[in-house]
Amino acid sequence: MTRAATDDGQAQPSAANRRVRLPKMAELVANAIKEQIVRGELPAGAMLPPESTLMTEFGVSRPTLREAFRVLEAEGLLVVQRGVHGGARVQPPTAEVAARYAGLLLQYKGTPAADVYDVRAVLEVPCAAGLARTHTQADIERLRRRIKEAEEAGTDPDRQVAVHVAFHADLVELSGNETLILLHQIVNQIIDKDYSSRARTDGQDPEWQHFGDVTMEVHGLLIDMIEAGDVSGAEGLWRRHLADGALYALGSLGRSRVLDIL
Repeated sequence: MTRAATDDGQAQPSAANRRVRLPKMAELVANAIKEQIVRGELPAGAMLPPESTLMTEFGVSRPTLREAFRVLEAEGLLVVQRGVHGGARVQPPTAEVAARYAGLLLQYKGTPAADVYDVRAVLEVPCAAGLARTHTQADIERLRRRIKEAEEAGTDPDRQVAVHVAFHADLVELSGNETLILLHQIVNQIIDKDYSSRARTDGQDPEWQHFGDVTMEVHGLLIDMIEAGDVSGAEGLWRRHLADGALYALGSLGRSRVLDIL
C-alpha cells in the first residue's frame, strides 16, 4: 500500500488509500427529517406523511425509510405506532432525553456523585448573584411561591423534594440562559432522584425533617437578599448552602457514585 511520510517521518496511508465512510441512505433520510423537526417545520405532535409519500419524496425503499424511523425513534424524536392505524408522530427534543443519556454516560464512567453536586454549585451560585444584581418583581414572586408551596407540603417528603428541586430550577431558569438551563436540568434530575430515593425510605425521620426546615429557611433568606440587591450576601449564602447540602447527601445517603443514584 502506498504510504506518505509526515513531517515527523511517520508513514501515513495516502489519500487514495484512505477509506471515507459515507453515511447510509437511512441516516441521510433521518437527518433530513430531524432538520425539519428542529426548525419547527414539523411541529410537536404532527403525524409524518404516509410511508408511500415519504418513500417517493426521498426516493428510498420501505425498509430504508423504516430504518430511518428507528434512528429517530431511538433519539426520542419520533413515536412510531405500528398497525393499520399507526404512523410516525413527531416528538420534539426534550431536556429529559438529554438528561437520561447524560446520566447513562456518567454511570458508565463511574462518575463520583460528588462531581454532580460540585457542578450544581458552579451553575447555581452565579445565578443567585446575578438575580441579586438584576431581577424583576415577578422573579421575586415566583421564588416566594415556592416557599408557600413548601409550607403547604408539610411533612410530605415527596412534595418536599419536588418543591426543593423546583426552587433550584427556578434560580437557573430566571437567568434566561438556555444552555445553562439545559446543563442544570441534567444535574438537577440526578439530584432529584437522589433525594427522592431517600424520601421514600427516611422521609419521616427527624433528621430529614430538620434538614427540610433548614432548607426552607435558607431559601427564604436567599430571596430576601436577592430582593435587597445584596449580591455578595446571596452568593456567599448560596455557596454555603449548596456545600452543606452536598455534605448531608453524600455523608448520610451513602451513595458515592452516580451509578448508585440512578
